[in-house]
Amino acid sequence: MTNEVITVIANLALTLSFIVALIFGVAQVKAATRDRRERLTLETLRNFQTREFAELALYIVSNDLPSNREGMMALPGNEQAILFQFSQQMESLGLLVAEKLINIDLVDKTLGSFVTTSWEKYKTMFQDMRENQPDPFLGEYFQWLAEQISERMLKKPREPFYKTNIGIRR
Repeated sequence: MTNEVITVIANLALTLSFIVALIFGVAQVKAATRDRRERLTLETLRNFQTREFAELALYIVSNDLPSNREGMMALPGNEQAILFQFSQQMESLGLLVAEKLINIDLVDKTLGSFVTTSWEKYKTMFQDMRENQPDPFLGEYFQWLAEQISERMLKKPREPFYKTNIGIRR
């Protein structure tokens, strides 16, 4: 064999090795992205299933919320903490959806209209605080998430799973 033939074979082997490594690397990145999304999804589901979240949600459903910062500051400290913690959880959830780290379908299926009704309760207070503190970013991802869920429910309402998948058997 001549040096030219050996060089061509070596270059082909290097090129083939590079292509295989590139394909393997892309597959690994896709798998890692899928695994991360699955972990975040499971963690989010677990957060919705805690007693603490249930207590927060029950408080939001059962009480009228203040219309401004002064009204919030007049509440006992533990109630202020409840309002703050719940809004932070909704803000974090909105951020996860906006950054496409979790799918909005997950939120729709687990919390659905609760996101929009809780935002409606917070809306007046947050608008007041945005204008008077001023903090124009207060609750921005919470609001965005509520608007997205509301839009989905109006434009493309989801059928309940028990109605659409009656024939599924294991």
